[in-house]
Amino acid sequence: MIHITNLKDSLPIFKALSSDVRINILDILSQFKQLNMNELSEKLDLTNGAVTMHIKKLEECGLIKTTNLTGKHGLQKICSLHEDKFVIDIGKQDLENSYDIDLNIGHYSNYDIAPTCGIATKEKIIGEVDNPNYFADPERINADILWFTKGYIEYRIPNYLKPNETFSDLQISMEISSEAPGSCSDWPSDIHFYVNNVNIGSWTSPGDFGDNKGILTPSWWLSNWNQYGLLKLLNINAFGTFIDGIKISDITLEDLGLTYKSDILLKLAVPEETKHVGGLTIFGKNFGNYSQGINVRLVYNELTQQDI
Repeated sequence: MIHITNLKDSLPIFKALSSDVRINILDILSQFKQLNMNELSEKLDLTNGAVTMHIKKLEECGLIKTTNLTGKHGLQKICSLHEDKFVIDIGKQDLENSYDIDLNIGHYSNYDIAPTCGIATKEKIIGEVDNPNYFADPERINADILWFTKGYIEYRIPNYLKPNETFSDLQISMEISSEAPGSCSDWPSDIHFYVNNVNIGSWTSPGDFGDNKGILTPSWWLSNWNQYGLLKLLNINAFGTFIDGIKISDITLEDLGLTYKSDILLKLAVPEETKHVGGLTIFGKNFGNYSQGINVRLVYNELTQQDI
């Protein structure tokens, strides 16, 4: 998979995709897996020379690969897809007076969860499903998906502020969904968010999605299990707490009292007493539709001597 985070650096890819012929080449190779130059020329109704030019551009930007194969009729150039997926992420832009942290979903510091539950890397299930004890397995740091019906999981966010700085915005993005037995798109779950044990608000996930395979979900993953989630942006600032720009509570950064000395503990929970106990699934870099763990951006202000 190609993960595009810098648009300018990825101009060769965009230029390669600006041609109808090259789009047709990618489409044909996605169907036939690999073809030689003569076969491609025939399907495109173009000369070998014209196809060679387009193949070169696609190969230069990493979208296809070519290999030379000796056959009955001499040396043949075989073309195939090098990457069949790419994600364009235009949200990662440098911002002055901020720092970004990407927490792997297995880097939690505390948990208390109930089945159905499980945890897996991109290669395999860790231990066995529906056994919370495996959430303590050392291999959990490599986890790319985890799920539970009720309870919580907690992450410690590093605090790099200096004494002359103060937080002005806390932004957290993550791909999440409900947790149904198997999967079910109509399976609401009230997911609550806490910072330092302060309930800053909740969001109701509409379901546990298995209708389509996640872009990044490995081929070995069972087709009737959850495949992808929804990318949500949690934002706490001086005006309150928001999910995707919609206010979910009046809790502000001032209410949290965060300073350069503070621990920052993020808890995601499905409490037993909430209305919709539909569980929680968190997707990491190699599951779902987004190549990320829990992305955190902390924005801060520098205090003047007068402010101090």
